[in-house]
Order: sequence, then structure tokens, then C-alpha cells
Amino acid sequence: MRIYMTCILLLASFSLTGQVQDSLVLRFNEYLGYVKRYHPIAKQAELALGIGQANLMKARGGFDPKIEVDYDRKEFKGSEYYDRLNAAFKIPTWYGIELKGNFEQNDGEFLNPAETVPADGLYSAGISMSLGQGLWINDRMAILKQAKYFKEQSEADRDLLVNQILYHAARAYFDWLRAFKEANLFQNFLNNAEIRFEGIKSKAASGDIAAIDTVEAKIAFQNRALSVEQAKVRLMKRSLGLSNFLWMNENIPVELQPNVIPDVDVGVEIDTTLEIFGKPLDSFSIENHPKLKSLGYKIEGLRVEKNLKANKLLPKIDLEYNFLTETPEFINSFETRDYKGGLTFQFPLFLRKERGDLKLAKFKLNDAQFDRDNTEIALKNKIIALYRELDSFETQNVLIDDIVLNYNLLLSAEERKFSFGESSLFLINSRESKLIDAELKQIEVLNKFYTAKAKLFNSLAVNPQNL
Repeated sequence: MRIYMTCILLLASFSLTGQVQDSLVLRFNEYLGYVKRYHPIAKQAELALGIGQANLMKARGGFDPKIEVDYDRKEFKGSEYYDRLNAAFKIPTWYGIELKGNFEQNDGEFLNPAETVPADGLYSAGISMSLGQGLWINDRMAILKQAKYFKEQSEADRDLLVNQILYHAARAYFDWLRAFKEANLFQNFLNNAEIRFEGIKSKAASGDIAAIDTVEAKIAFQNRALSVEQAKVRLMKRSLGLSNFLWMNENIPVELQPNVIPDVDVGVEIDTTLEIFGKPLDSFSIENHPKLKSLGYKIEGLRVEKNLKANKLLPKIDLEYNFLTETPEFINSFETRDYKGGLTFQFPLFLRKERGDLKLAKFKLNDAQFDRDNTEIALKNKIIALYRELDSFETQNVLIDDIVLNYNLLLSAEERKFSFGESSLFLINSRESKLIDAELKQIEVLNKFYTAKAKLFNSLAVNPQNL
């Protein structure tokens, strides 16, 4: 069952606003801080680091020392056929070399003569190594190298995942802010239309103007009321959309209450919060982009796999040599004339499986390299385009601000002329409609400006550290 908490729990972090009585301002940096800290997807991103660490630990386990004990005994009709004990201690090392210590003790009436050892057992210490396949790289070494690359890749992927959820959260905040501004805009014009309607009704009642003018004033008032209701619905939807990103500790979702409002002056802190402030285009290094770093680590892992497959083309040549002694406590008892050794050679005649695996590994590596090259140029062009788009929005904001100012002047002038009886209600409504359209455009352009900053933040794949 989905549990809802009210935003009253956030009182410690939300500041009171003097503009709207009994309202709470949800600041942009506080909001993103909650998203990064408590959102389930942000927590999932942190799991990627744990997975990388666990894989690295698992790979290192391939080099853990091992104790092996093999005990075998058989008795039948009062006869002890055999009693065998073979204990070994092995230490795997790099480059296909393994150190080994062994104790062997055998007894019985039907032992293989080759298994006959002294009564107190036989000790051995030696080394086994691969001279062909497995010398420079083997499965154990490859897994460890790939695990190290995967750990680094998981850190880059974590940054990408955190950045992605913060990007969507930022856009939800900007859409909420836009809906809030539009609702306030229509409410203000509704108040103006109501005042104008009441004034015209008074004038019509006193006979100063025709009664039909009240109809036009009422239609304008009703249109503004309709716009207010529609804006409230949009604001409600944007508020619920924002609530999808608000969580508290213990995975408790938060639902915004009507008295919680956005910060209308959010523009001053967007760059600082998203950590894109002071990052001109010429200072950006595409090589440090988390997406490219992730693909780079993936390529390195595939290169290790390719080298391993190439190594499989070599013959298997395993060499083993062990010193034998009955008295291991004396170092000088290990002599070269007492030994046990062996050589194993194995080589497929056609190598079809090995050559096929190598080709597949090369194809996978080439595919990953093509993907990285394509991603690099796509990211570079996208980032350049966003910087230029932001420059354009700087100009657009200046222009739309001037347009709104001029429409305000026209409406004020028309209202003065109306008060002198030199204008009509139709012209006032027309001027006011133009002003509303201009102010809506102003809100839209500013929203697109903020959204472009969020897109730049997403394209740069920044993982803010100040949240």
C-alpha cells in the first residue's frame, strides 16, 4: 500500500515566503538534495558500486590459497585393501604459476607399488606452471582484470544514473514552476477582470454607460475564470508529477500539499546547484565524460577477453616439479635427486573452436569501439548545440521582457483613455489579451531556458557533489 507523507515533514528545510501567506517554498537545491539522497533510483545507482566491489572480491578469490585433503580407505573380510591420505596446500600466483606443498601417507595390502611411501609419510614441495597457453594470461588473470575494469565502469555508470534521475527531477520542478506562474498570472488577471466588471456594472446602473457593456465585461471575467480553472488543473498535474521524485528516508513517498510553492527566483541558483556554473565550452574535456569513460572501461574488458582468446591458440604445456623428503623440518633434506615431476602437452589439430572464439571477441571489441566513437561525436555536437541554444535564450529573454513591458504600457494607456471616455471595453480586453499572451510567452521562454540548462547538465553527465 502506497503511503503518503505530507510536506509538513519538510518544514525544517523549506523556508517561509513573505509573498504568499502561510506558504512554504520548496527550494530547487533542497528539492534535488532530497531526490539524490532518498529516491529509489538514486539508491539503486549506489548499488552499482557494491556490485563492482563484490565482483572484484570474487575475482580475487581465484588467487586464494587452498587446502585440499583426499582420504580413501577400503576394508573387506578383515583385510585392509588400502588407506590413502593425500593433503595439499596450494598458492595460485600470477602468470600461471602455482606453488604447492603436499603430504602423502599410504598403507594397505593391495596398494599400487607406485603409491608406496615411508611409514611416516612423504612430504613434497614444488611448483607447477604453464609454459604455453596460460603463461601470460589465463582465465583467472582475465577475470580479475575484467573485474577491475567493471568496478571502474560501475562508478561511471553510477554517475550517469544519478545524473539521469536528477535531470528528470529538475525538469519536473521547472514544469511545476511554469504551471505555478501561469496559475498566478491568470488569477491576477481574473482579479482585474472582476474589478473592471464591478466598476462597469456600477456605471451602467448610474446610466453613465450602456448596459450592454456589462455583458462584454462579464464575458471577459468568465474567460479569465475559465483560464484560472484550467491552470489549476495543470498545476495539480505538475505537482503530482513532482511528487514522483520526492521521497523521505525508509522509502516513504512524499505528496506535495497545496501550500507548498516553487521558488520563483530559481534562476539565480540553477547553475550552482547543477554545477554547470563557470563551465564555458572551451573548458569542457569530452574525454572525462562518464559515458565515454564507461565505454572505455568496457572496451578494456573486451580487449582482455580478446587477448585471452588469442592465448587459447597456443598449445597447453603444463610443467610440474616437486622436491620429495621424509624430514621437511630440515631444509637441506630437499635434494634434487629426490623429486616427482611431469609434463603435459595438449594441442588441437584444427583450432576451429579457438579461432572462432577469437574472431567473435574481435567483432565484439570493434563493435564497442565504433559505439564509443559514435557516442563521442554525438555528445560533442549535442553539447555545442546546447551552449549555442543557451546563448540564444539569453537574447530571447531580453526581447520577451521588453515585449511584455511595452504591452503593459499599451494596456495602461488604453485604461487611461477609457477613464476619459476616449476608448472602449473591447480595446481594453484586446490589449489585455495581447499582454496575457506575451506574459505566457515570457514564462514559456524562461521555462525553455531552464530546461536547456537541465539538458546541458544531463549532456555533461554531472553528478553534483554539493547536494
